[in-house]
Amino acid sequence: MRLMSFRDSTGSRFGIVDGDVIIDANLADGRIPNDLSAFLRGGGTIGDLRKLAKNKTAKPISGLVHELPLSSPNKIFCLGLNYLEHVKEGPYEVPDYPTIFMRGASSLVAHNQAIVRPRISDKLDFEAELVVVIGQRIRHAKLENALDAVFAYSCFNDGTLRDYQKRTVQWTVGKNFDKTGGFGPVLVTPDELPLGAIGLTIQSRLNGHVMQSDNTRNMMFPVAETIATITAAITLEPGDMIVMGTPSGVGYARRPPVYMKAGDIVEIEIEGIGTLRNPIIDEGLA
Repeated sequence: MRLMSFRDSTGSRFGIVDGDVIIDANLADGRIPNDLSAFLRGGGTIGDLRKLAKNKTAKPISGLVHELPLSSPNKIFCLGLNYLEHVKEGPYEVPDYPTIFMRGASSLVAHNQAIVRPRISDKLDFEAELVVVIGQRIRHAKLENALDAVFAYSCFNDGTLRDYQKRTVQWTVGKNFDKTGGFGPVLVTPDELPLGAIGLTIQSRLNGHVMQSDNTRNMMFPVAETIATITAAITLEPGDMIVMGTPSGVGYARRPPVYMKAGDIVEIEIEGIGTLRNPIIDEGLA
């Protein structure tokens, strides 16, 4: 099942994608909120969505405006250094424990919306990443039950201001400039993908040129292990996100470096999920 959050003449809504139409969840069942974040926090499940009547609520996707798949995520955990070749291009030491940092919701941008290059830096880098959306509360997960907590997967561009990232040993500022993290275009439920989203081709493209290309089987810390690691310390709750790290080929490691600039188009594609597309603009034009 593929889920999309969107805006139409009535406001913000979400629904189930069915080819070139979408089944509006709230119109199909008035007990379901218009907002997917609220649906998850209220205990909504994939099973609830499967029960929706499909023949009365479908509307064409054409003309709808994409919104963030989750309008108000709770916690956003991100992994650095999760692909060996990216570790090498750093260069960094190979970690034996996931490199975990956090993003804020104000840094997120929906599909087809502009990523904003801030006025104080020209070193805005691209990072193709898999997103995990949590659908149930879990603490002290084991490898054998960690994936039970996954509601869906999506694409992410972990846009990073490299100069600000490297100013301190903490990456928070460089990873959290406003409107630098692309997220979308849809959420895809686990039943449509391999277990743990392993074995999927992941790419970034800048103005049509492939910059990163790898496979999620090469994640050093896969989804189940990452969930187990995080929940040893912190409870994961419905609506939380985990952004699973980027492959090699990022801009700062190239010679000469390649950074995103106004007028560029950046695309993140993950096999079986879709293609996240964002234009780049300069701050002040947003």
